[in-house]
Amino acid sequence: MKNHTILQGFEWELPADGKHWRKIAERAEELEKLGITAVWLPPAYKGSSGAEDVGYGTYDLYDLGEFDQKGSVATKYGTKEEYLAAIRALQEHGIKAYADIVLNHFMGADETERVSAIKYDWENRNETVGEEEEIEAWTKFTFPGRNGKYNDYVWTWENFSGTDYDARHKDHAVFNFADKGWEEEVDSEKGNFDYLMGCDLDMENPETVEQLDKWGKWYLETTNVDGFRLDAVKHIQFDFFVDWLLHRREEKQADLFVVGEYWADELDKLENYIDSSGNLISLFDVPLHFNFYRASTSMGSFDMRDIFKNTLVESRPDYAVTFVDNHDTQKGQSLESWVDGWFKVHAYALILLHKAGVPTVFWGDLYGIPTQGIEPVGDDLHTLLAIRQKLAFGNQIDYFDHPDQIGWVITGDFEHEQSGYAVIMTNGTGGEKEMTISGVHAGKTFVDALNNNPAKVVLDENGKGVFPVSDGSISVYVNEEIAPKLGYKGAE
Repeated sequence: MKNHTILQGFEWELPADGKHWRKIAERAEELEKLGITAVWLPPAYKGSSGAEDVGYGTYDLYDLGEFDQKGSVATKYGTKEEYLAAIRALQEHGIKAYADIVLNHFMGADETERVSAIKYDWENRNETVGEEEEIEAWTKFTFPGRNGKYNDYVWTWENFSGTDYDARHKDHAVFNFADKGWEEEVDSEKGNFDYLMGCDLDMENPETVEQLDKWGKWYLETTNVDGFRLDAVKHIQFDFFVDWLLHRREEKQADLFVVGEYWADELDKLENYIDSSGNLISLFDVPLHFNFYRASTSMGSFDMRDIFKNTLVESRPDYAVTFVDNHDTQKGQSLESWVDGWFKVHAYALILLHKAGVPTVFWGDLYGIPTQGIEPVGDDLHTLLAIRQKLAFGNQIDYFDHPDQIGWVITGDFEHEQSGYAVIMTNGTGGEKEMTISGVHAGKTFVDALNNNPAKVVLDENGKGVFPVSDGSISVYVNEEIAPKLGYKGAE
């Protein structure tokens, strides 16, 4: 069985040329060879900025690049036909397609409505500011370009709990409609973080829930995706997705892979969400990302023994989806926390070659971010992917016993020839570590597939060896016989 490896199939700065779905389809074969088993695709429906929208400014969930709305037919990534073709191309190469689902807010309404509202403090959503007043809110969504195709429901202020603009007084503030209040079971940041942006969907309104469920059925039937990435779940009533996902599973007659984005560097919040959402949703391991970020920016002072401390990988490994960077952490974005380049390969080894969690490779790391002058991580990332695909089998033993130099081994198994390896890395001075891979490898010579250290390590009769690492570097030692297939260039 292949080791599951997700590719985040986009980055924020992709050109708005409508060609991305075609690019995904064209690269399906290449991704299969790299060992990618699933691609998380960006939001496919029309956003409020039309062809310029990255996809998170949800306007019309039913417009997958089919209708002339918001200034274009195609989305930033292409047309509906191209989207469906990209999904089919991935699936034909044994790669699952995961859809990005943004059900927290709508933006770009077609008409305004007069509605009674109460203003709340930006930083404390439990504190009102002033009395109830009538505002003019952009809350009516009629989707004139689609003209009722697929669904003729008109969304009004009653489907939403709040917005951030009163057109009547040209006032930017957090407004809650009528006496609705905010959802109670959401993240506690800002007192209550139900409201994020745009028109906040009201999950207490039965019609809202019914319409989102109808859309989910249509979307799954239309696209045949294999799973979902759920956006901004900390802002949505924690148990909302339980029924929504159970219905999708029933329709698909399969266990859909689901991962949620709960952006918090606090493990207890992530654990609480997993429990509150019925153990149906894995989460991105945000605390692990921040450990990588801190390790990469602390000039070697980070204690590498703690790299997995207070992370989902440590506490709920079966629910952890690991990543190094993503579209929000890249430079210039709202959650910027870009992992420094020298530590990228360290971090990718920690998610790709260590067993716990499902790893996600970022498009910007695999292919670069040209608009920001960021080069791809390069051959080393390809080598790590190849090692994961071909050699990451058997048991794992950790040697996290030094503040700078840590290592682990994967023993290999009998089903996968020459499987198994030893990893050693340091965020400070170099050194060496005695580690035992497995007696299966007795007498074999192991070399660094990353070409960072020239040593040839001959294992003893128990499969033990002494593995060196250079200053600030990482080495992954594999059987010399398979090493050339993994990028090993030979000791100089």
